[in-house]
Amino acid sequence: MSDHVDDSLSVPAASAARRRPPRAVRGLSDRWIATLFIAPSIVLLLAINIFPLIWTVYLSFTNFRANQPGREVNWLGTKNYARLLGSEDVWSYLQATAHFVVWTMLIQVAIGLGLALLVNKNFKGAPVWTTIILIPMMLSPAVVGTFWTYLYQPQTGIFSYIVDFFTGLGPIDMIGSVKLAPWAIVIVDTWMWTPYIMLLCLAGLRSIPDYLYEAAEVDRAGPFQTFWYITLPRILPFLMLAVLFRGIENFKMFDMVVELTSGGPGSTTELASINLKREAFEKWRTGYASAFAVILFVTVFGLGNIYVKALNRVKQ
Repeated sequence: MSDHVDDSLSVPAASAARRRPPRAVRGLSDRWIATLFIAPSIVLLLAINIFPLIWTVYLSFTNFRANQPGREVNWLGTKNYARLLGSEDVWSYLQATAHFVVWTMLIQVAIGLGLALLVNKNFKGAPVWTTIILIPMMLSPAVVGTFWTYLYQPQTGIFSYIVDFFTGLGPIDMIGSVKLAPWAIVIVDTWMWTPYIMLLCLAGLRSIPDYLYEAAEVDRAGPFQTFWYITLPRILPFLMLAVLFRGIENFKMFDMVVELTSGGPGSTTELASINLKREAFEKWRTGYASAFAVILFVTVFGLGNIYVKALNRVKQ
């Protein structure tokens, strides 16, 4: 009788022993297992993002040239930064960049918000028109720059023909004119990225509850009052988020402007990113270009942090 009881008790004990994990795995905590899974991503992030940033900061204090790897590297301290901040040309490149960023943001926000309000009316054919409006955003910036280069041709371009048809000013050389070239890249970027602003504004409009508009209608609020007190406050975080993303992208705009004007005429449309590329890969002043890159990074990072704090206050 006792032998039978022992055998019946040993079966569950044996199955439990088989289910027990090995000691090596059983000794790992949940934190260590999570670390093992996250470690490859962390290593990849350090290799792709963090290490190049640290290396760039180091090179910004030297006279390193990438086309002369065997040359002795000397420590220059802050000389590269002093040369950059004291250069009038660098400030003109930053001024051209600021002109491009500010005007594209103002125009795109105005047009994008208007298009979002129009599409949100759900009129007949609204989905079709929404798809057509989104087409420019799906194209490559390099392709857009090349495409608009032909449209801007003073003799054969359709843009010059349309301007001449409505104004009678004759052929207009948008790319070759010192005064018009900055506005040429503003127009192209607005044509391409206004749909992005429209999408985010449309998402904000679709998130507004209908009962707010019904209450405003009961209170006999006019269209302007409804927009100012209900619509605008509700979509303002979406609008500010769109401005943040597009502002950062436009600050480092490169490919479209290179294809469109190559920084010309002269250096009228030479943005900071274009000059950075020329210093690094045409003049091969790698240390000097690294210092310029660090200055641009600090500028974007600082302004972005200030803007994010303002965005958080608006959300609250």
